Amino acid sequence: MLLNYLRNHPEHTKTGLRLLFAHGAGAPMDSGFMNFFSEAISACGVEVIRFEFPYMQKRRQTGGKRPPDRMPVLLDCYREVIEHWGGAGQCVLAGKSMGGRVALMVLADRGAKAAVSIGYPFHPPGRPERLRAEHWSQIQSPWLILQGTRDPFGKPQEVAQYPLPQCAQLRWIDEGDHDFKPRKRSGLTQQTLWAQSAEMAANFVINLERK
Repeated sequence: MLLNYLRNHPEHTKTGLRLLFAHGAGAPMDSGFMNFFSEAISACGVEVIRFEFPYMQKRRQTGGKRPPDRMPVLLDCYREVIEHWGGAGQCVLAGKSMGGRVALMVLADRGAKAAVSIGYPFHPPGRPERLRAEHWSQIQSPWLILQGTRDPFGKPQEVAQYPLPQCAQLRWIDEGDHDFKPRKRSGLTQQTLWAQSAEMAANFVINLERK
């Protein structure tokens, strides 16, 4: 699917925006998903910058597991990365799960041009009453949400009731769980769903420059 997109859009060889890409709570910036997604987006002409939050950097140094940093630390880290790579006007924020939530909170403070949340953690699994919507009313910039239809952090019947901001664009990845892994009986593969989501994200970023 992604290759077809490239054939049909040969003019998209380079964009002026950078996609800053944060990992989720448990996997580093060079996990299988992060590698695949980054390479697929880059193939569309979008520069992708990956980085790790302080706790993940310490995991690499010590080899031991550490819990994620508290939200103020995560936010400060993301803001430092934005400043280093050209400021809010040049950056689209992206993140997997927790990283996507941090990206959105920075966007709420007018900290970037747009944001992409991949597997957004709308609520903890099994706790739909704990909706993480505290910053939604402040969002005025484009926000793309890529969500698996079987994601325990937010399924279609739940999300349909949520007061998402008007600037939010929700795209469902059919059969995907939180990591976009489909059921075997679907006949789909995880990489197929990864490619679908990467194409959606690339198209989102490219269209930002047209507006």
